[in-house]
Amino acid sequence: MSLDVLTPVSELTAALGDAVVTEPDLMLAYRRDQSLLTAAGMPLALVRARDTDDVVAALKIAHRHGVPVVTRGAGTGLAGAANALDGCIVLSMEKMNAVLDIDPAARTATVQPGVINGDLAAAAAEHGLWYVPDPGSRAISSIGGNLATNAGGTCCAKYGVTGDHVTRIKAVLADGRIIHTGAATRKNVAGLNLTQLLVGSEGTLAVIVEATMRLRVAPTAAATVVASFPETAQAIEAVLAIRQVAEPCLAELMDRTTIAAVNDMTHMGLDESAGALLLIQCDGRDSTAEARICAQACADAGATEVYDTDDPVEGEAFMQARRVALTALERRGSTLLDDLSVPVHRLPEMLQAIEGIAARYDLTIGTFGHAADGNLHPTIVFDASDSEQSARALQSFDEMVVECLSLGGSISGEHGIGVLKEPYMEAMVGATERELMARVKEAFDPTGILNPGRGL
Repeated sequence: MSLDVLTPVSELTAALGDAVVTEPDLMLAYRRDQSLLTAAGMPLALVRARDTDDVVAALKIAHRHGVPVVTRGAGTGLAGAANALDGCIVLSMEKMNAVLDIDPAARTATVQPGVINGDLAAAAAEHGLWYVPDPGSRAISSIGGNLATNAGGTCCAKYGVTGDHVTRIKAVLADGRIIHTGAATRKNVAGLNLTQLLVGSEGTLAVIVEATMRLRVAPTAAATVVASFPETAQAIEAVLAIRQVAEPCLAELMDRTTIAAVNDMTHMGLDESAGALLLIQCDGRDSTAEARICAQACADAGATEVYDTDDPVEGEAFMQARRVALTALERRGSTLLDDLSVPVHRLPEMLQAIEGIAARYDLTIGTFGHAADGNLHPTIVFDASDSEQSARALQSFDEMVVECLSLGGSISGEHGIGVLKEPYMEAMVGATERELMARVKEAFDPTGILNPGRGL
């Protein structure tokens, strides 16, 4: 190993001691996220930061030597944004996992980036409060990762995405300087909104080391509707009708392939003759009445079975079917999970296109997602050990993205760009707009060491 390579490693070790890992076998688990078909390199070193001082020290050394830094949360990302680059420093935030403060009066929680989403939700619940954003990976994803991708989830149509629930961020720039963005107030228009620039930036602008998140009072009640439809188009017709008369906190869709996979895994007895299943939940004092309005809209749209309940245990059991959708499809083979958003009224066209692509490439594609806001997760099931099947999976993925763009959609609603969708960025945002993004990155990170080539 050359002196040039040893110098940053020796500096890291001298500054951070056993927080630095260089053994290749020990770094293997930190090389990639959950994106199966994206490239991952071998890092020069892994730094498991224990506090902000560790982050500052690591970034100062990386900046001095021009070493790329890939920041990693819990590794649950699906676009390769946390994949290692050859010769990089992987900066893991998993040990910075403290809930620093919960302020019931202000309804805020201040946390380190490694705090697991579900742990924050549980800590808030002890004070009778609710941390709303649930990206579907609540038990395993971190707040830092949720902020880095601006993660969404089931309740977005009514309550917004992660970025709608952050009020302040403390972060470290590439050269080791610490910045603070946002304010404790509900309203703040002092200068440019640096907080929202950091949200969704996938570790390309700065390293988030602390965040203050908004909390809400938990809903007093919830009611759930489950409806089966012969075709997905009828389910979307019901969603469009519901949007005119009610505001459910979620409306989740599963297609027939996903229904079958969930049934195989859970033996829940879902209607496998259905072309689509809608799971709708209403919350608040009028939840029962609102759920009945939603149930009627489903029946009017052609649902063959409609069931509603205000029993929380029963409602949670139904919602579990949607939560395990990806796990159920993963039992059938390797998966490539897409993340596409289209205007809600274009969902029937997108769903029809996905079915056609599955048939054309002779692949299983199970589609589920957030029908209330048009965010779908078509999941390609294939054999990763078969190069021909892997190639077909990537081709079908490409066709779905192209179709999404043709319908006026976004190439990502909540998973981010990472490595997986970088080839589509210019088609999505435009050449001039992408140049502006690059100039923003240059302002934060002049030498370009933070997650280069990702997210922009």
